[in-house]
Amino acid sequence: MTAHIGHRAVVLGGGIAGLFAARVLSEAYREVIVVDRDTLTGAYSPRSAVPQGHHIHALLARGQQVMDELFPGITEELIACGVPVGDFGTSLSWYFNGQMMRKKETGLVCVAAGRARLEAHLRERVAALPGVALLERTDILGLATAGRERIVGVRVQSQTPGSAERTLEADLVVDGTGRGSRTPRWLEDLGFGTVPQQRVTMDLTYTSCDFEGPLAFDPIGEDIALIPVATPALPRGAIFARMPDRYSLSLTGILGDKPPTDLEGFLRYARTLPVPEIYAALKDAVPMGEPHTFHFPASIRRHYELLPDLPEGLIVLGDAACTFNPVYAQGMTVAALGAALLAEHVRTGTPPKPTAFQQDLARVIDAPWTMAAGADLGFPGVQGLRTPEVRMGNGYIPKLQAAAAADAELSEAFLRAAGMIDPPQALMSPQIMGRVFAAR
Repeated sequence: MTAHIGHRAVVLGGGIAGLFAARVLSEAYREVIVVDRDTLTGAYSPRSAVPQGHHIHALLARGQQVMDELFPGITEELIACGVPVGDFGTSLSWYFNGQMMRKKETGLVCVAAGRARLEAHLRERVAALPGVALLERTDILGLATAGRERIVGVRVQSQTPGSAERTLEADLVVDGTGRGSRTPRWLEDLGFGTVPQQRVTMDLTYTSCDFEGPLAFDPIGEDIALIPVATPALPRGAIFARMPDRYSLSLTGILGDKPPTDLEGFLRYARTLPVPEIYAALKDAVPMGEPHTFHFPASIRRHYELLPDLPEGLIVLGDAACTFNPVYAQGMTVAALGAALLAEHVRTGTPPKPTAFQQDLARVIDAPWTMAAGADLGFPGVQGLRTPEVRMGNGYIPKLQAAAAADAELSEAFLRAAGMIDPPQALMSPQIMGRVFAAR
């Protein structure tokens, strides 16, 4: 880009979505300020403002690709820091209904950095960019407006005692504050109406615990993780992963089933998983602290693109636009894709138009939402809209997963769709469907 399209952009939220957005905006605005209520500098462990930070996070394959496009060389930097990296098709053991999918090299890269380490690494890269500043320990009070039609900044207040409210003027405000976003309320107060929403209520609980290595019995070895995926037949799921400096187990329970937070109960729950190697590996392992739990009641998609109009100078991306069930690891990747889309909009040489951006973002969200919401609605007790397409998918996908236990081509097709490399419709191609039904 040869010229800046504005003086200042303000990014609300210093998490993954905000950092990706700041990277993109640093090429389009003279100054980019990232505002967060938390301490950002030197934060190498889970932050208080990110309660889900204790649990295993992952970039899907497409997310890793976008991350490397925006931050060239970052995967190699993470490898140099000891972060395990492998192939999605061979370094991860995927289990559906107790059966492991046949392994196959896919060429898709899995980076097992963990949320806090990945965020810290991205933050260091972003903070080093010309014109970018981190405004930490600062509360976001609301939007600053020029009439109803335009957002001209954001009202903030430092957490330092005695600090007064002030306005950060901005040509563009980007909401990357996550699932707690207040933009729907702010827009309603400005007279834009209620943002239409979709909800899929699954009442999910995550409980995670870290363990010291090496393990006396290590079923992971040089690979990255064992992943028994929750299904309607076996609704307890988990991710057991090798991290840079530890082993971590995240247990999931759906529809009110809560993995315990005491170590004895945690291990007892792990023993009920359809992959007995996980309990065997950890029953005598040394925990690095108490288990942490996180409740996720529902996936929420906010349809900003359906509002009749939006004020200039404000866009929404990441979890602030759509909060996904974390079991499917889509959140960070969709945040990366939202930033890549923002890059396309600012490359036009003019400020992004909010309605056009949110319409394009909705198309980016369609595929991961279809896969995640459809999978959740396969559980009879989950609340949400079951369209004919959802019912058809919930009849077909389990057959594909079962057939993939013996057919590596189906494993690769599923991982490419789940990794957001291919669209979900690719799983319905005549070639793939033929292999699924031939396996029966």
